Amino acid sequence: MTRTITPRLRTLVLLFLAVTGALLAGAGPASAHAALTGSDPAQGVVVPKAPDQVALTFSENVSLNDNSIRVLDPKGKRVDLAKPDNLSGTTYGVQLKSGLSKGTYTVAWQVVSADSHPVAGAFTFSVGTPSKTVASVGDQDVGGGVVGWLYGFGRYMSYAGYIVLVGGAAFVLACWQRGSGVRAMQRLVVGGWLTLTAATLWLLLLRGSYTTSGSVGDIFDLNLLGQVLQTKAGAALVSRLLLLAAGALFIAVLFGAYDKREDEEKRDLTFGLAIGGTVVAAGLAASWAMAEHASTGLQPGIAMPVDVVHLLAVATWLGGLTALLVALYRAPADTPVESAAVRRFSRVAFGSVLALVATGVYQSWRQLGSWSAFTDTTYGELLLVKIGLVALLVGIASISRRWTGRLADTAVAATEAEAETADKKEKKEAVKETVKASAATQEAAARSGPSVSGVSGKVGAPGEAGSAEDDPERAAQLARQQSAMDTARQKRVRDADPHRFGLRRSVLAEAGVAVVLLAVTTVLTQTEPSRTELDAKAASSSSSSSSSSSASDSSSGALTLDMSFDTGGKDGKGVVRVDLDPATVGSNEMHVYVQRPNGRAFDIPEVKVAFTLAAKKIGPLPVAPDHITTGHWAANGVQIPMAGDWQVSVTVRTSDIDQVTVSKSAQIG
Repeated sequence: MTRTITPRLRTLVLLFLAVTGALLAGAGPASAHAALTGSDPAQGVVVPKAPDQVALTFSENVSLNDNSIRVLDPKGKRVDLAKPDNLSGTTYGVQLKSGLSKGTYTVAWQVVSADSHPVAGAFTFSVGTPSKTVASVGDQDVGGGVVGWLYGFGRYMSYAGYIVLVGGAAFVLACWQRGSGVRAMQRLVVGGWLTLTAATLWLLLLRGSYTTSGSVGDIFDLNLLGQVLQTKAGAALVSRLLLLAAGALFIAVLFGAYDKREDEEKRDLTFGLAIGGTVVAAGLAASWAMAEHASTGLQPGIAMPVDVVHLLAVATWLGGLTALLVALYRAPADTPVESAAVRRFSRVAFGSVLALVATGVYQSWRQLGSWSAFTDTTYGELLLVKIGLVALLVGIASISRRWTGRLADTAVAATEAEAETADKKEKKEAVKETVKASAATQEAAARSGPSVSGVSGKVGAPGEAGSAEDDPERAAQLARQQSAMDTARQKRVRDADPHRFGLRRSVLAEAGVAVVLLAVTTVLTQTEPSRTELDAKAASSSSSSSSSSSASDSSSGALTLDMSFDTGGKDGKGVVRVDLDPATVGSNEMHVYVQRPNGRAFDIPEVKVAFTLAAKKIGPLPVAPDHITTGHWAANGVQIPMAGDWQVSVTVRTSDIDQVTVSKSAQIG
């Protein structure tokens, strides 16, 4: 049996590790779930005099610390004062030192959004005239790096532990009550509890470093741990640990007192365990709902209960599937999983899928916001992958349902009777072989001499010939033979029914897809929802338009062009904005801003600009702007020789090999 099962289980484990590593490593930093929707001063603006404070407006409430908003002068020195404050609603600000000199200032911010995910970004503004700056914040890797990967893995294991714990217990209570006495089922559910408990403690320890510095050295910082315990996410993790203590009591009763009760007594206890288990399972699910996507944004009062039902449905289906897989492969021959239990689980799984689809449709509507978000945002693309995996899983499950319909306990009973008969024959043959061996030993001893013959006669005395008690080596040999026969018998019982064998294979395939589905879901929960991303884009465009309008009012003829680009490589999408002031014949000042699709500054290797007046066969006139700071380039003295409909071309390079040129026409002069 071991030689047959082990390769399959090993394949499943390898699939688990490969998919988890690929998805968590490929996911990079966790995407922000709160977005910067405005600032004062605005990004890239040039103000005549230094402001007294910098104010940032987010799409939702955020949590701050002393270093959440930093303002750096052109030399990279901090010019902000005191701790950031909540000015009003979702607007937060920090006071600046007085007497700031002219030049370009960098605003770097890092906060924790209402759904517990860290978010960071940076932008620049100038006082008087723009200047070069040594301040460099890069594309901030908040929630990324080693700590981010470890945190993501901890999240995956917490989901996996919850699913196995809840689904395994539900399978025993609702489908296969005899399973409470099966050692493999006990190990599965207890393993789920241990995994969820360890993962929760792991997340609690990593949380401080994950939301601040991202340094491995800060993982064991007790001060950070104390700060985490005062946050919503910390409270959710602590409540999860308390509920797990209640879960331990539930497991002790399920596999202790419950297993020892008679069938009639079990009925009364089953109802109590079902109520208590549902309360604990729902409470554990709520520890996710109260601190993540469902707790903020649109309709949180509806979204949180829906999220709880969604998690319960996932756990009942996938966790029950795992329990069924263990029962089919590991249950002892004298306690096989009955076809009635498999059919009950099939009905439970069907109901869970219906609940999963209903809650999933609502969650998708809430997080996407539009049909185009399926293809225009990372969240939408991941959601399409998840939907595809669920469809595949349902397809395989339909095959399992057909095998379930063909499953018959009578075939198993007949097979067991055959196995018993064969077992008896094998035992008789083993006894005959033992007697023959004893007789041969006695005959050989008789030939060797009187003294040995005497001993031999004693060995062959009536009632004692072939006695295993007189020969420990022979007793061990018989024990090994018995163990081998039991193992062979158990394998025959399991494999004799072709319907049961087919069910085992289809359930194993379901489990493999479920492993991938869980990994995609984990990454999805760390990705910025499409609705938030699109709102941030709209706010960024509105801010850009406002800045452009202000520039037009203060300097007649100022020109702003926005162009989307896609270099085709990894992380190759974004928006480039060209500001030309005063956009007249002669000398002009040009600023180029490159942003990610979510509005954050995008630091790329190179930007080049060219002006072409095709009607007069002038150009292209190349301009190589200077890199000012993250996502910002500038050039002074850009000469436009004559008025006309100029084509402005921008070449964007995002890597050594990925680049693209985008163009737009505009009237200049």
